This record gives sequence, C-alpha cells and structure tokens, in this order.
Amino acid sequence: MSEAMIGVIGGSGLYAMAGLTDVEEVQLTTPFGAPSDVYVVGTLGSQRVAFLPRHGRGHRLNPSEVPARANIHGFKQLGVRYLISVSAVGSLREDYAPGHVVIPDQLFDRTKGRASTFFEGGVVAHISFDKPFCPTLSEYLYTAAQAAGATIHKGGTMVVMEGPAFSTKAESEENRRRGHSLIGMTALPEAKLAREAEIAYATLAMVTDYDVWHPDHDSVTVETVVAVLNANAALSQRIVATVVDRLADGYTSIAHSALATAIITDRSRISAETKERLRVLTGKYL
Repeated sequence: MSEAMIGVIGGSGLYAMAGLTDVEEVQLTTPFGAPSDVYVVGTLGSQRVAFLPRHGRGHRLNPSEVPARANIHGFKQLGVRYLISVSAVGSLREDYAPGHVVIPDQLFDRTKGRASTFFEGGVVAHISFDKPFCPTLSEYLYTAAQAAGATIHKGGTMVVMEGPAFSTKAESEENRRRGHSLIGMTALPEAKLAREAEIAYATLAMVTDYDVWHPDHDSVTVETVVAVLNANAALSQRIVATVVDRLADGYTSIAHSALATAIITDRSRISAETKERLRVLTGKYL
C-alpha cells in the first residue's frame, strides 16, 4: 500500500489537491467504517502527500455525517505523521474579515453526540488536549501564509457547532460574548482523534463570512461561502505546498507520543479483539 508522511484533509471548497504527480487512489477499510472517500496519494514537490475530501467528492456528507474516526484511522494506516486541515469558517471578529486566513490555537466544543474517541468497548485513554493544534505545524502554516501574500492572523478560539444549519443571531452573539474568534462545523472530533492517533494536526482556517452577527453584512449563505472559497482556492493550495516542502525533514511533535501515558486500562483486562481493533493506533503500547 502507498504511504505518505503528510496528510491534507480538505473542507468545503477544497475537493482536490493541485500539483500532485504520480497519483494513485487508495481505498481503505477501517474498524470504524469507511472513510469519506478514497485517499488520493501523490508527490508534491519531493514529498508524498495523502489528500482526502472531508465531505466526499461532490460534497455528499454533512458535518454530522463525516466519518471522522475512519478518516483519521485511514491517514494513520498510510503512515501520516503531519495532518493539515483546510476549513471554511465564519468570523466572530471584525478584524478577521472574509478572505482572510487564520491559524487558530484553541477549540471550544458545541457539537452533540459525535463519536469523539477510538478508545471504547473495553479500553480507556485520556489524552492531553490543552493545546489542540500542534504549535510547530501551526507556525509552519502561519509563515507559509505570510510568504504566499495572504492576510493572515495567528491565534484565536474556533467554536465548533453541530450544523448543518448556520447560527441563529442569538447563538452568534453569545459566541462573540464568550470571546470566540471563529466558528466552524468539523474541527471536532477530528482534532481529538488526530491526537489519539499521534498525528500532529493544525488548521488553515479560510474565513468566508461574518457568521450572522455583523450588522453591515447579510446572513451567511452557501453562495457567499462558495464565492470566497473559490477566490481563495489557489491561495490555500500554495500555502499547503510551502508547508509540505518545509516538512521534508520532519520534526517531533507533542502529538507523536500522546498515548505514551494516556491508556489507563489494566492491560490484562484488554481483550485480544480490542487490541486487534486498535493495533494500527496502539501497536507499540499494547
């Protein structure tokens, strides 16, 4: 099976990765179901990269339907150690305007009932998640966006809502009152699962709208979101390509040993079936 050290998962508006050569499509199965689509593995610069459209080609999956566990497990099967998420987001701040790029550093979970861990059914793990995004990978994205000429901001909390409907005005105003900077629908449980899989993860957040709080802007619509995404598609791909090049030598992330002290279950109580289900993730620990 083809392997790649670097993964890219594309959100709304990013359904393919330009510039890949020696491309092959890899269809994977996982203990957690089927991923969103086939993985497209190819060479970008000098690096092998695995790309997956989060919502499937043709945008078939709503945010609650995205099989995040299968998607992350598939990246782990391919050998991915660094995962770049490209996401369309709404802004909750005046200075984070549509068309801008943000590298958030925190998450706030307002999703409902999404499967958010690989560890269940006889095994429990408690990962550290105080820094949900890998600081080093986030810095790479920030400097690459600067080099690409983007209007770029560093830091801020992304609140993750369930969707697929956009916010009410009351929700938007409450999120602003809490000091959140961005709003999206898919960074969780994706970021938690990437940490459990010991994959360094960071988000390139492409601002498409002002959610619904801004008095001088109309309510957010699919048309406005897609228009901004289309305008910035080439920009996001230039940023990703620069980061891929910088990752050639790799680095050690806080994520790469996330499970070292996280599994609390008595090893003698973990069944062989459970160990096999988690083998790709925990083979060096169980």
